[in-house]
Amino acid sequence: MFHARPQLVQAKLKKLRPTQITVGLAEVALKSNHWRSLGRKMRKEVLESHWFPSVLGPDGRHYIVDHHHFGLALLAHDVEDVWLTVLKDLSMIDPAKFWTVMDHHQWVHPYDSHGTRCDYDALPSQLSQLQDDPYRSLAGEVRRAGGYAKDVVPFSEFLWADFFRDRISQKAIQEDFEKNVDKAVKLAHSAQAGYLPGWSGKLSGV
Repeated sequence: MFHARPQLVQAKLKKLRPTQITVGLAEVALKSNHWRSLGRKMRKEVLESHWFPSVLGPDGRHYIVDHHHFGLALLAHDVEDVWLTVLKDLSMIDPAKFWTVMDHHQWVHPYDSHGTRCDYDALPSQLSQLQDDPYRSLAGEVRRAGGYAKDVVPFSEFLWADFFRDRISQKAIQEDFEKNVDKAVKLAHSAQAGYLPGWSGKLSGV
């Protein structure tokens, strides 16, 4: 039986185009520390087995649709080349319609650090220009603490970030991150969060 293989290409990391505006820099730091702990052989194995999902755009550039945090961590360690899997070739599409198609496939998340939707031209042109959203860092830490399960829904962590954004102040996060992770885990298990991807709480009376 024939099994289709993903199209793999090698690309310069610093030339990849992001499809979101923000990351959680605390999460980038965790990935950076993990990379620092690896030996040369393991680093090589990780790079060869880790494929950044991407879309080929009308400008001939590759737009990555996930793993922005890992990419930014690798940049901090001067990694130059990475492997991509090409989900779709949209190089033939009119540039004016490119982002409409990307949005249709849920391959772009043009929201700033306040959770406000922006025009597509606000998207950074390279990974090093990604902005920090502390609520995205909080959402990542809450997932690791068992607050919710990892989900395949695109940009699901940002949905959780927006949930916490309405319930925990940024000042509180900055003053005592760990304390507010505990608070956020309790919120994540509440019925209020029942609509979010990966929710693992319990409805009252069940």
